[in-house]
Formats: sequence, structure tokens, C-alpha cells
Amino acid sequence: MDNQQPTIAYFSMEIAVDDSMPTYSGGLGVLAGDTLRSAADLEVPLVAITLLHRKGYFHQSLDAAGHQHETAELWNPAEKLKPLPAIARVTVEGRTVQVRAWSYEIRGVTGYVVPVYFLDSDLPDNDASARTLTDYLYGGDLRYRLCQEALLGLGGLEILDASGLTAVKTYHLNEGHSALLALGLLERQVRLRDGAAMSVEDILTVRRKCVFTTHTPVPAGHDQFPKELAGQVLGEARMKLLEAAEGYHDSTLNMTYLALRFSHYINGVAMHHGEISRGMFPDYPVRAITNGVHAVTWTSKPFADLYDRHIPEWRTDNLYLRYAIGISLEEIEETHLAAKRQLLREIHARTGSTLNEKVMTIGFARRAAAYKRLELLFTDPERLKWMVNQIGPLQIVCGGKAHPQDEAGKLSIQHIFEAAAALRDSVPVIYVENYDLAWAHLLTSGVDLWLNTPQIPQESSGTSGMKAALNGVPSLSILDGWWIEGHIEGFTGWAIGDSDGNAAEELASLYGKLEWVILPMYYGRPVAYAEVRRSTIALNASFFNTQRMAAQYVANAYGGA
Repeated sequence: MDNQQPTIAYFSMEIAVDDSMPTYSGGLGVLAGDTLRSAADLEVPLVAITLLHRKGYFHQSLDAAGHQHETAELWNPAEKLKPLPAIARVTVEGRTVQVRAWSYEIRGVTGYVVPVYFLDSDLPDNDASARTLTDYLYGGDLRYRLCQEALLGLGGLEILDASGLTAVKTYHLNEGHSALLALGLLERQVRLRDGAAMSVEDILTVRRKCVFTTHTPVPAGHDQFPKELAGQVLGEARMKLLEAAEGYHDSTLNMTYLALRFSHYINGVAMHHGEISRGMFPDYPVRAITNGVHAVTWTSKPFADLYDRHIPEWRTDNLYLRYAIGISLEEIEETHLAAKRQLLREIHARTGSTLNEKVMTIGFARRAAAYKRLELLFTDPERLKWMVNQIGPLQIVCGGKAHPQDEAGKLSIQHIFEAAAALRDSVPVIYVENYDLAWAHLLTSGVDLWLNTPQIPQESSGTSGMKAALNGVPSLSILDGWWIEGHIEGFTGWAIGDSDGNAAEELASLYGKLEWVILPMYYGRPVAYAEVRRSTIALNASFFNTQRMAAQYVANAYGGA
């Protein structure tokens, strides 16, 4: 399929495109990769811009007590990417930084290609400091972060022109990291007026070109930079332009507010997140497009083979997963067991631990941040021991990295290791090191139950439970993010507590659902549990996918492009 010139440019600080490329930290990057895969499937004329991250996010190793140790995750871009000849030049901290791009092609089901440009400042003409600006994802201090965001937004805009991609009309800012793109567009608009003062029409012109997706439901999660630092990095002329355009918020350069001010279409990533964002930003019309996952990517081979036999249309039309309701329960169970065996084999190969395929296996793997409450399940080890003794055995598989500067997240991992030691003789607990795309494929398809325990309302969407649903794995989750839309009690999984976020009630509900509903069903009524598996596929997997999501962006945000 021959591509047309891209008319949409998708900017994201992180994009996950390949298991061997550490160009992502977690959900934001994985979602971006899935979005682009569906854009390629739907033949959306789109090009993506991100940073190269030569030293990755980091490689995680854990000692016997659960202390996290970080090392650079070095990789060779030349093994996976094609270098492009174009060079962009961006003024950062009063000096010119040269940036080039490496290209990765995402090929859709028809052969249509969405290119991803990874920006790289490690060029010989740059000084030593500038050459490191595209090394680490979310590394360094505020100065390093702002320089990176200048390269992403301003450099990304320049690299599009230098590469001859001049047909772009819509710029999609995936989170606020790329908000300086709007400043670059405003500079261009003012230049077109031959030096005349900026006008309201200039702002409106930029706004008509920009789409902004916000992913963060708490104020602390939005990038903010002191005005003095912004001046040092961006320079006097750009600061004056920002001031004239009212691009500051409370005397700081707040990237979320900058993106909000210069975007005509703004959306949260779930219905509830849209409501929360409207409360946070009452002066802006925040809509909602609920996230999804790329169905073909996240469906394990056993289930892909099953769907190919019964509903072959599912690959090109994910809505056909609705018809999984007609697949026999016996086949659903046999297929899940095949996926479970793949997981258990890999756990044994990597850790030496042997888990039992007949035992209820709970999976929980997220970025290790305090609000995600990885350790909530282990609050009362004696209660877990009682369930195992009275109802049936249980085994738990966890994973996730804590940001190197997140001491609370690191402590969460240590607490799980402490709980695992206390439960050693009754409940096997495995915490996999260096959780990545490969582990995510195995865990979301191989466990029997997916657990999610964020603090309300801090889960903007979440997508791990969507991946699990594609593989017939129901969720036990707090009613936040996507689960408010995906939850049908006893049909697609189970809710923990209600939507008011009372911690004591949530803990009681978590243990109560396991003790009185889920474990008794798994061991005492396996046919009923298989029915939940099947309805999870039919009701959740058929909707919570990026094919549906990308089509909504095309229709509502991109003007039908």
C-alpha cells in the first residue's frame, strides 16, 4: 500500500515499538505504540515524533530484600532503525543543538506504514552536554527535562520540515511534554506576518492545528518549570512571545496549561478521567476518548489461533471479538491453560521457581508508584493464609519498576518482598525483575485474575486489564479509570469497593471478593469461572482496543482525516 504524505504528526515523549528498544517507561509509551499500530491498520496518514533515549529508561535489578538497583540500558539504534539525512537545529540554552532522526516503520495489516522518528542529539558537531540530551528517558534534573522537551517540541517541528513532510495540518500532543511544539508553531505564524506583533488570530491559527491528550489526573503529575529556568533554556525572545500569548500559569511554565491554551481539541483518556480533568481545568472543554490496546499485539498466540479458527475477521475488525461469546467454554479453558503454561515455563527459566498450573494465579504488574498500591493485597498476610487453608491454594506474580527518584515506589517493592518472605510456606509470590514488554505479554495472558488497586481518582485509564481481557483474564479492580466503563460485576470481573475511595472499605472488599466469590468460584464452580473468561473477551476486548480508539481520534480530533 503506497502511503500519502502525512497530514497528522503525533508527538510523544516515549513510544514502545519493539521489545528490544528501551524507548518507554510504562503505560504512556506502550499506549503510544499501540495507537500507532492501529493508525497503520486504519491507514491514517500519520507520522510520529519521539526521542531516541540511547541509554533507555533503566535496567532494573532487585536484591534479596527487594532493593531496586538501576543501570543504563544501552542499545544500538543502528540495529533497529534507519538513520535519516535531515538535520534540525534548535536553540537551547543560547547555543545551537543539532538533531537528526532515526526512522522505524510500523506496518499495518494492509501494508500501510506509519513512520516513527526518534530524535537524536548525539552528533559530533554538538558539545558534550548537548550530545547527552537524548540519552535518558525521564532522567536528570529540571534543566535536563526542559531541554529534552524543547528538542521534542521545537526540534520535532523542525525535523518534519527538514525531512520534507510539509503537508502536516494537525499536531497531536500526547501529554504535555511536547507542548513547546505550540510555541514553535506560534513563532512561525508571527514570522509569516513579517515581524508584526503577535495577534489573537495567530493564537487561534495555532490552536486550530493542535490536539492535546492529557493523561494525568493529579496536579503534581504535570511538568512545571520555574520562569527563570525557562528563560535560561528558551531565551529572551521566546519568553517574550510566551508572555504575550499568556503561556504561563501562576508565573511558571506549566506544560499542561501551555498545551491546553493552544489546542482546539482536548481529551482525557477515559470517561471518568474526562470528568476529573474538566474539574481541574474548568476553563477548557475537555472531552474523553477512552484508551484501548492493540488487539493483535496483545493477544497471546493460543488465543490468536482460537480466534482465527472461530472469528477470523477479528484481526481487521476487533468488534468481531464480540462473537467470542459463541466459542465453547471447553476451548476457552484449554486455550487459557496453554497461555498459562507459557508464563509458568518462563518464570521457571528466569527465576528457578516452579508454580503449579492448577493453582489460582493472580497477576499484578504496573509501574511501581505509591498511588498504585502494589502492596495492598499483602496488607493482611494471615488472612491470605486462612483463605489458602480453607478454600484453595493461591500464587501471585508481580512486577514493575519504580522511577529512580521515587523512594516511595521503591519502598512498595520492598514491602512486597517482606510479604513474600512471610508467606513463603503458604503462598508463592514471584516479583519479576525488569518488567518489560515481553513480561507484559506473558503475565497479562497467563494469569487467572488481573489485580489493579490504584488510589481513586489517580488512575487516568490503565490498560493492563484491557490486555488481560483479550486473553480471557478477568479483572479484580478499584473502580477508577477504564474499569468504571468495563466493569460488569460477575461478568467481566469484580469491583473492589465503590467509587468513593474509602481505603478501609476497599481493603475489606478486596479480601471479601477473593474469599467469598472468586476463589470459591475458581475451585468450586469452574464452569462459571470459564463463563466470566468468555464474557470478558466478548464485552471488554471487543471495545477497549486502539482500533476503536484511533477511529474516534480520526472522527473527532483529526477532522475525519
